[in-house]
Amino acid sequence: MSRSVIFKQPLRAAAASWQLAQIFWVGGLWLLHFVLLPALGKYGLAPLLVDELGGALSRLLIGFSAFCALLQLLVLVQITRLKGFWRDVRGQLLVTVELLALTYLLVGHWLPDAYRWLLFNYLLLAFCGLLLVLQPIPGAGAESPARAP
Repeated sequence: MSRSVIFKQPLRAAAASWQLAQIFWVGGLWLLHFVLLPALGKYGLAPLLVDELGGALSRLLIGFSAFCALLQLLVLVQITRLKGFWRDVRGQLLVTVELLALTYLLVGHWLPDAYRWLLFNYLLLAFCGLLLVLQPIPGAGAESPARAP
């Protein structure tokens, strides 16, 4: 095996872990809000039960999203070596996701009746995830749009 092939292995592993984490948290957020909860409502479950399930599953999914976004943040820092991290759109989106997840969990704990704020925060988190999906994968050879001349 040539030496250049050996050194490219961590970048492929980082790109794979980036994609896997992104699929889990972004796909999970969109699936829960736009597929699962409306399907439970159409199935005929009581609206209060659907709301209760949605609230419980949302909190769990937001916590999992924060963990996956932290993993993506670590991959990005490893690849960019912290020099261009703040100028990269992916880094800014991941920091925003972490702050939104923290806000959602804190507001959900202290003000559980703030339904509109929690829904807005959830949808903003899902939209940031969608914007992150549109960005190139770090270490895949594509140049970031934020660093392009």
